[in-house]
Amino acid sequence: MNCKRFILILIFTVSISACKKNTPMDFDTSLQPPLAEKSPFQLKTHDDIRIDPYYWLRERDNPEVIDYLERENDYYQKMTKDTESFRDDLFIELKNRIKEEDNSVPYFYNEYWYITRFEKGKQYPIYTRKKDSLTAVEEIIFDCNKMAEGNDYFRLVGMNVSPDNTKVIYGIDIESRRKYTLYVKDLLSGEILETKIKNTSGGTAWALDNQHFFYTKKNVETLRSEWIYRHNIDAATDRDKLIFHEKDQTFSVGVGESKSHEYIMIYSYSTLTTEYQFLDATNPLGKFKTIQPRTRGLEYSVAQYQDNFYILNNHNGATNKKISKAPISKPELSQWEDLIPHREDVLLEDFEIFKDHFVTTQRENGLTSIRIQRWDEDLDYFLPVESETYSLYGYYNPNFDTVKFRFGFTSLSSPRSVYEFDMETKEKVLLKQQEVIDTNFSPENYKEERIWANARDGIKIPISLVYHKKTSPSKDTPLYLYAYGSYGAIMDPGFDSSRLSLLDRGFIFAIAHVRGGEYLGRQWYENGKLLKKKNTFYDFIDVSRFLINSKMTSTEHLHAIGGSAGGLIMGVVVNQAPELYRSVVARVPFVDVMTTMLDETIPLTTGEFDEWGNPNDKDYYDYMISYSPYDNIESQEYPNMLVTAGYHDSQVQYWEPAKWVAKLRDLKTDKNVLLLNTNMEAGHSGASGRFDALKDTAKQYTFILQLEGKLD
Repeated sequence: MNCKRFILILIFTVSISACKKNTPMDFDTSLQPPLAEKSPFQLKTHDDIRIDPYYWLRERDNPEVIDYLERENDYYQKMTKDTESFRDDLFIELKNRIKEEDNSVPYFYNEYWYITRFEKGKQYPIYTRKKDSLTAVEEIIFDCNKMAEGNDYFRLVGMNVSPDNTKVIYGIDIESRRKYTLYVKDLLSGEILETKIKNTSGGTAWALDNQHFFYTKKNVETLRSEWIYRHNIDAATDRDKLIFHEKDQTFSVGVGESKSHEYIMIYSYSTLTTEYQFLDATNPLGKFKTIQPRTRGLEYSVAQYQDNFYILNNHNGATNKKISKAPISKPELSQWEDLIPHREDVLLEDFEIFKDHFVTTQRENGLTSIRIQRWDEDLDYFLPVESETYSLYGYYNPNFDTVKFRFGFTSLSSPRSVYEFDMETKEKVLLKQQEVIDTNFSPENYKEERIWANARDGIKIPISLVYHKKTSPSKDTPLYLYAYGSYGAIMDPGFDSSRLSLLDRGFIFAIAHVRGGEYLGRQWYENGKLLKKKNTFYDFIDVSRFLINSKMTSTEHLHAIGGSAGGLIMGVVVNQAPELYRSVVARVPFVDVMTTMLDETIPLTTGEFDEWGNPNDKDYYDYMISYSPYDNIESQEYPNMLVTAGYHDSQVQYWEPAKWVAKLRDLKTDKNVLLLNTNMEAGHSGASGRFDALKDTAKQYTFILQLEGKLD
């Protein structure tokens, strides 16, 4: 139910020619929306009986279900027909800001420079490499444009080159359900080998013999990553051997390589607990050894350097994490020696190990800093950063033996940049900055700031926002408010060239850093989950009221957006405070909380118990039923609403938004528009091509621009 992009859809039926510029426009309600048939289905838990009239929409292959989704899509097309011309022009505007012919920052590893590039007019990346020098002849590893031909959806993941540089493993998904089929390509001959492994996570780990690799197999029904296998690419028969089965349904499992590639690591994880196993990569037929057996509430992650493991962990009450060291020969908890202690006001997020340096990423008061230390303790300092709100992060650093550290920086007004920093001399070199193809663009044209709203319980909620310097925030200013607020995910402010189309038309864009994320540390997350989940929703509502009361916008100009778990926020706020919003967009929203969390056959459900609670426990049931959006729809007025779904969605099943819209149509008392648009070819993340994604963004922006009368 996690998600990292937000794809929204257009609403508008009034002819543009009949509208005055900058005059807010309502929708034509003369078109009758489709109505789903009611077929009452009884659900009983803890002696509580719920009647679900739209439960039948879960029948994925039922022709009547397909017919209903298609009727909703047809209604959507008719309601948006009059804005096609503007939407197409806006798509060109968004596309023209992107440098179509572009390359990634090259990185050097194991004798080769690796580069990802895009060609003009093409949707997908081309993965390449060059031997020893950037002036060497280019070898094309994959041209995803050719590979994607004939598919509505295409994604390549997990590219993993063998230690001898002669083979590459990769995973392909053409259904958008994140079930990847693994293949192996011979990089010398270009031949695709016989290996074809279905229903995997896409992640792999090579042994150093260049013959064996390990991979993760998914349960075809629940989509839980459940098994680790070893594959022998040279064997004629019995190629695959089961190495580990994660039997606990609340856990998933994965496999990878240590940075040194000396060890294969198997990691089992749930929301609250992790467990690592390791194996010498020179001995793929050997037996894995556990670092520390799983202990309820103990979370840890592992990196290896020389003869030690370095462990980011929360042992002994270290809620904001600490870093410990243990010998590989005796890695169990009793041997852990603390290197960087836990601090109440600093969240340790990540660390990177080099031959002579140790780099940690930490967060204090919501802002990230990067600390660089030498192993010999001669150096200890922080990367200098000057900004009020930003995103700072370690980039890809595959090599041990280097003094060069790569990091990324962006903010709401600063394009994404990658730097190379000499940890000894402290010299910084800009390797690449996102190029915005727009002669009118300059970061100095925009004002970004961080402000704080008072929540109803007295807690201060941070808000990151940006707007054009010519915009003077007032009650007449349109504001586009976003939040996610689950799984501890941190929605750091970052640049998006598409967003300029709103900012240049007088919008404010804002991120509400609500509880449920880890923006202000681990406790910020703990106070927005399980039996404290309502804090997430209250925070969003209180931020909305703060922005209105501060006269930065008004109820006539406030637009809310959330996707996946953020869509849950949208579902709750339209039930509890619908009067605050001109429109709400819910992208693949998790809104049928109770029914989903009671059904362990639904993909990914069991792994969510530590996030939302297990409703088989009555205390959790009572709490969850009190906010579950689908179960709390009332006969009342709702804002203009746009809801999206993905028919192949593996994280939020299509029927959640479909049922939600059907019930809203039946009970809402307003004449505002309500649209459901289901992508019948895609899943949770929407379209796979880079330009198709821009088309979705153009639909989203046209929707809110139409409401604001800014179709110019």
